[in-house]
Amino acid sequence: MRYLIILGALGLAACVEEPMDGRTAYLVDCAGCHGPDGRGDGPDARDLAVVSPDLTRISARNGGTFPRNRVMSTIDGLNRAAHFSAAMPEFGAGDMGDTIIIEENGLGTPVPERLLVLTDYLESIQR
Repeated sequence: MRYLIILGALGLAACVEEPMDGRTAYLVDCAGCHGPDGRGDGPDARDLAVVSPDLTRISARNGGTFPRNRVMSTIDGLNRAAHFSAAMPEFGAGDMGDTIIIEENGLGTPVPERLLVLTDYLESIQR
């Protein structure tokens, strides 16, 4: 899989900021509910009507395969099942950084950078 970063016209002329890494994005956006280790035990989880899932078990719940596209769609808010808590924000509604083109089998798909690094991090913490 190859990634291409697409910068806007202003981004080329201005100083380009170092992209946020996946762990930092996770700690900022997700750890409040899902916990610092992704196990669903964050400080805000006790106030939720729906239990925060253990994000380290996504692959295990999917037959041992990490469902990248489904995870990205869930975080983005594009594709969520009815059981999802309204407490989980739709991150795609906000600014998720520059767009990166993920090229697979000759097809390019634009993905926000923050969404991609966050998904990569979640895949890395699977047990």
